[in-house]
Amino acid sequence: MILFFLALHLRYICVMGILRKTKSVKILLDEFEKPATAISAITLIERLHLKMNKTTIYRVLEKLEDDGFLHSFLGKNGHKWYAKCNGCSSAAHHDVHPHFQCSDCGKVECLSTDILIPTIPNRTVDVSQILLQGTCEECFI
Repeated sequence: MILFFLALHLRYICVMGILRKTKSVKILLDEFEKPATAISAITLIERLHLKMNKTTIYRVLEKLEDDGFLHSFLGKNGHKWYAKCNGCSSAAHHDVHPHFQCSDCGKVECLSTDILIPTIPNRTVDVSQILLQGTCEECFI
């Protein structure tokens, strides 16, 4: 598993073409290898402020999103959240799914539920964000 993750890091760094920033990219990629929940930009800045400044964090997050490694969405307070993509690329994001934010603990998760975005005559839908709010499994008990 570690070798796979290292290979993924190396492949990604080469594809990104920003070899001199590998330390920043690796630090951020490591954050998304933790349990499969989304992480807010604010949380990343709080966690990583001793390792890099917030401008670097935002720049690397934007690049990771542009390259199809992460997707972003807005949480209930308008804060931007990031989560790992599944099968996306720089050409297209295929992660069309809702997100769930717990009203009690604040945890945000990607839900593996298919959502059908309707076809609207004479319009093109470029982005759709669905945020469900309620009580998560852990707080429900």
